[in-house]
Amino acid sequence: MTTRVGFLVFPGLQLLDLAGPYEIFSALSDCEVHLFWKTREPLACSAGMLFQPTATLDYGLPVDVLCIPGGVGLNVLLQDEEILSWIQRQAATAQFVTSVCTGALLLGVAGLLAGRRATTHWRYFDLLTECGAIPIRERVVRDGNLITGGGVTAGIDFGLVLIAALRGQGAAEEIQLAMEYAPEPPFQAGRPDDAPRDVWRSSDAALKHCMPNVNG
Repeated sequence: MTTRVGFLVFPGLQLLDLAGPYEIFSALSDCEVHLFWKTREPLACSAGMLFQPTATLDYGLPVDVLCIPGGVGLNVLLQDEEILSWIQRQAATAQFVTSVCTGALLLGVAGLLAGRRATTHWRYFDLLTECGAIPIRERVVRDGNLITGGGVTAGIDFGLVLIAALRGQGAAEEIQLAMEYAPEPPFQAGRPDDAPRDVWRSSDAALKHCMPNVNG
C-alpha cells in the first residue's frame, strides 16, 4: 500500500529541514512525496536555493504523513488562517503528524500540541510551553502519532524514526546504510551544553533575531 507524505513548503524554509527527511522518504518503496504550497511557482529557501512545490493547498489530496519543516519564513505563517486550516484538515486524517525544527511551533499554533510531548530547535525550545506542549529535550520525540524532530540536522534522525514506525526498523536501517548516515562531527559544538561559551553566545544572539511569535 502506497504511503503518501506531504510536506508544507514556503518561502524562507530551512533547506535541510526539508531535504533530510525528503531524501529518506524518497528512498522508501511505495511512497509518494508531495510538496504543498499556495501556488506551484518556484520558492526560495532561506539560503536562496530554489525548489518547486508539487501540489497546492486546495488540491484535495489527504496525506498519511503530514510534515511541517521550519525556517525563518515560517514566522509569517503563524497568523495565516489558510495555512493553519489546511494543517488542521490534514492532521485530522493523517496517520502521523510530524515536524522538524521550528515546524513544531506551527503545529502548536494550529492547536495540535496541547498536552503532548514535543521538541524543536534548542533556541526556540521554551516556546513549546506557550503552545501548550510538554517540552522534551531530545533529538526526536514521539507521542502517539505525533513525531517531532529537533533542529535542522535532526530531520535525518526524525526521518529514520518515522520510517521505522511505518515499515519497521529493518527498512529504516537499510536506508540509513544506503545513505551512509554514521555521523562523526569534527567538532563537539552541536548542542548548547557542548559548545564553547563564546560560540553559544554568538549563535544565541544571531538566532534571537528569528524568534517566532506564537502568541499572535
